[in-house]
Order: sequence, then structure tokens, then C-alpha cells
Amino acid sequence: MVYCGSMNDILATKFKKSQEEGRPVFVAYIAAGDPDFDKSVEVADILAGNGVDILELGVPFSDPLADGEANQLAAARALGSGMTPMRTLELASRIKSRHPSLPLVLFTYLNPVASLAGIPFHDFCAKACDSGVDAILPLDLPPEELDGVCSVVPGAPTYREAIIKGGLKLVSLVAPNTPDERIGRLTSVADAFVYLISREGVTGEGTTFSADFADRLAVVRDATEIPVVVGFGISTPEHVRIAAATGVDGVVVGSAIVRRIEGLSQGRDTLEELGAWVAEMTSATSASHS
Repeated sequence: MVYCGSMNDILATKFKKSQEEGRPVFVAYIAAGDPDFDKSVEVADILAGNGVDILELGVPFSDPLADGEANQLAAARALGSGMTPMRTLELASRIKSRHPSLPLVLFTYLNPVASLAGIPFHDFCAKACDSGVDAILPLDLPPEELDGVCSVVPGAPTYREAIIKGGLKLVSLVAPNTPDERIGRLTSVADAFVYLISREGVTGEGTTFSADFADRLAVVRDATEIPVVVGFGISTPEHVRIAAATGVDGVVVGSAIVRRIEGLSQGRDTLEELGAWVAEMTSATSASHS
């Protein structure tokens, strides 16, 4: 089944709906294929059924330098189960077939998807869109490189052209230490949403969470009209409420979910327990505005 075209409007629709409801969207991250393909499908079912608005699928990579321990271990489990970039697209297709209105964002380092044997990056982007992926967040592709040619093959498109012509939207990252003058450049290339990192360091759970990113959020808002989501260190319903109260358009939870998937893989937790916890987390987006 081909999903490209009007399906890409579901991201904008999701943000608009949540805005009308007076709450931010809840974005969940999982490593594709953690701990294996079939379990990832079951986890996606649980997430979609308990209030998750947008799902980020992490393409497993052997050297995830921006990730903390939880996500590194998740990538290792996924790679050990046989996951590859193309298998990730198969997973996306399976999830989208079960949840057509659930936007999927591919969260990936450039290396594993731009150097596939026999599959140029522009073909990968087109296949991703056909598989139900709505947007891509290439972690290590700065805006200065977007107009670089993505292949040595004569006539190859630029990264920007590959993403746009492939039918995908683009997510940009803004870090806590990003200079104000650079924020405009980062936000200008995004057309899905801007991912504002709440704190310095790598991904990971936090025992405490502060809304001290609010000033940075204001700077980003001044630079763009597209939605802004915040992530890194959001691990409890209270953290979700604190983040949501800043007026951000979306809240991202990753490592805390990944840790519970680790528990599933080790028989310590159940899908039912995961669902109950996710429901509590997603409900917190509304609680902050009640």
C-alpha cells in the first residue's frame, strides 16, 4: 500500500487537533525492532491505543553517539534481532496499516540510511514515504549540508531534494546551546516541526525536570510558525505536566518508554503494564491545561 500524498497532512492535522483540545501532542520514541519486529508491532499498538499522537521510529545504528544508555541498549537489541533500515520501513508499513492516522517520524543518523548498498538516499526516502513514514529527523545532517549532493552518482539530487521529492517532511533539532542567530537557519528548513532539546547531553531519563528551556522556546517561536516539541529527560507524568505548561506544541518521551520495553524483553514487565503507564503519561498533557 502506498501512503504518500495527502497522508502527509496528518502531522498538521494532529497538531491542529491537539491545539483545539488545549494540549500538546504526545510524541513517543521507540527503537524500531526492539526487542524484535513482532514485539515492536505490539508495542506500537499499545502506544497508539493509549493516547500517543505521533510515533518516532529510531533506525537502529551501531554508533548512536547522541543517545544515552537506554537507547544504545535498545539499538543493540534491535540490531541483534536482525533489524536494518529497510526492515525498519517494513515495520513502519505494518504499523501504518494498523494505525492509518498515526503519524510516523523516522529518527535516524545519516550513515545507516545514506550508504545503503544499491539503495541511494533519494530512493530510501521515497520507499520510506511509500511505507507510511511522514517525516524524517536526520540527527547529523546540518542545514548547511542539505543542499549537498547525496550521492556520487552523476545527476544525484541534494539531500533536500531527496527528502522533498521522496514525499517526506523534515524535522530540525535545536539544542540548548544553539546560538540565537543560528536558530533561524535551523527552523527555516523544517516543515514538520522543530524538536527543541530541553537540556545538554545525550538522551536519557531524568529524576528531575525543569522548564528552564522556556526562554529558548520563546526564541524558537519568534523564528518560526511551525510547531515546536520538546524532549530529553521527560520521564514522569509530572515532567510531562511541567513541559506542557510552557505552551509547547508537543512533548517527547523516549528513554522512559525504551526502559519499559527493556523490561518486556526481560520478562519483568507486561504489555498491559506498559499501556497503563503510557495512558498516565499521555493524560498528563491534558491535566496541565485543566
